[in-house]
Amino acid sequence: MKLSLGTVQFGLNYGITNHSGMTPAEEVKEILDYAKENSINHLDTAPSYGNSEQVIGNLINHDFIINTKTPHFNSCEIGEQDIDVLENTFFQSLKNLKQTCLEGIYIHNIHDMRKKNAEKLFQKLESLKKQGYVRKIGFSVYDGEDIGFLLKYYDFDLVQIPINIFDQRFLVNNYLVELKNRKIEIHARSIFLQGILLSQIKELPPHFTNNTAIFKKYENFLKENQLTKLDGAIHFVNNIKEIDYMIVGVNHVQQLKEILESYNKKIVIEDDVHLLSINNPDLIDPRRW
Repeated sequence: MKLSLGTVQFGLNYGITNHSGMTPAEEVKEILDYAKENSINHLDTAPSYGNSEQVIGNLINHDFIINTKTPHFNSCEIGEQDIDVLENTFFQSLKNLKQTCLEGIYIHNIHDMRKKNAEKLFQKLESLKKQGYVRKIGFSVYDGEDIGFLLKYYDFDLVQIPINIFDQRFLVNNYLVELKNRKIEIHARSIFLQGILLSQIKELPPHFTNNTAIFKKYENFLKENQLTKLDGAIHFVNNIKEIDYMIVGVNHVQQLKEILESYNKKIVIEDDVHLLSINNPDLIDPRRW
């Protein structure tokens, strides 16, 4: 498994535990330079991440491998105007990033794929791939039902899933195995649950204060296994053999240094980590916060 650098903080004040705001451009440069020096050459971005793509394009050369995403579509069914928006947004991303070809692009809002004529969105991505503007196409999803639906109707290269110690939905079925059997590249996001898994109980946002029991259980698990919160979050995902990339977002270069130090450790998370799984979407789905 390799590390991929998430970049939403480069263009937005993002994250429920983020008290630093949007990362200044000079700090972004330090982060990107450090990433490159340590063979982290994969970036995950999107046109909806504020001016993240412009910031990246102004600071990097062609050595980074970049995945981006489509815009969201507000229409009830997909029409030619939506296809034009997808195409125009993609070429604007290329321009912003100062690239001639991207590694991958995801359909960002999986609900768009359940609209009438949704196949036109995917056909446009296939066309961009065939023309050599992007190497891989896929989807950003939220749960296993999305995977089942997509595998039934589409032949794709990439998928991005949320997964962490609390959110183990993709481990209770065979979807990860099925994806690998189809040779689909899997990228894991939300491994820190927007920093919730790294926070002290007394520092949790109000949304979580009525559910401190699971956090105490989590801290006891870490203590029993002699793990830091960072080690626990990283190596829970790092131990899942089907995952190809782990996406990590940082605001400061020091955070990336600490992540890389933890990532390079040889740690096996005990099997009873499944006892920390939470089924409450209000706690594991940031869209509900």
